[in-house]
Amino acid sequence: MYRCDSQSAADQNEARQVEAIGEVDRLFAEKVSGKNVDDRAQLKEMIAYVREGDVVRVKSPDRLSRSTTDLLSLVKDLKSKGVAVEFVDSPALNTDTPQGEFMLTILAAVAQLERATIKERQAEGIAIAKENGVYEREPKLTDGQVFTARELVDRGVPKAAVARELGVSRQTLYTALKGKGRYGDDEQAQS
Repeated sequence: MYRCDSQSAADQNEARQVEAIGEVDRLFAEKVSGKNVDDRAQLKEMIAYVREGDVVRVKSPDRLSRSTTDLLSLVKDLKSKGVAVEFVDSPALNTDTPQGEFMLTILAAVAQLERATIKERQAEGIAIAKENGVYEREPKLTDGQVFTARELVDRGVPKAAVARELGVSRQTLYTALKGKGRYGDDEQAQS
């Protein structure tokens, strides 16, 4: 019933996951990271959709969430609605038994540890790259573009339109306008 594909994992084959889940009344699928639940529209829609007696079928626990806290919270919320969770790859984790809940808690903790380890290694790699001078990137906006952006925003042009015009994300524009990060040395930085 619910499928979540990682954006970056090379082994995530959509057809394989749909086949593993099998026939369902309604399929909710999205291609986002399972690291948090806040930006997962299909997950929220699935939670709103399910009713007492439904079974949410997921290929594996990490497709539901990679955070122990989030996974257990999701399972608890679904259980409070009278909804069971079935993991296709690991039936012993199904939430309809105390043993399944216990095993799910342990495996979710392992998944969270794995994610923390990956983030730690990534941070170490970035630190080493910065020390070697290979991680530095130029700011996406020049001083002139930041100046132009400030003028446009002051004239009432929406920041989203300014960001599109300059070919950058809104976050990059906000950072530049606030004079943070790579734009921190800008004398015209405004808060």
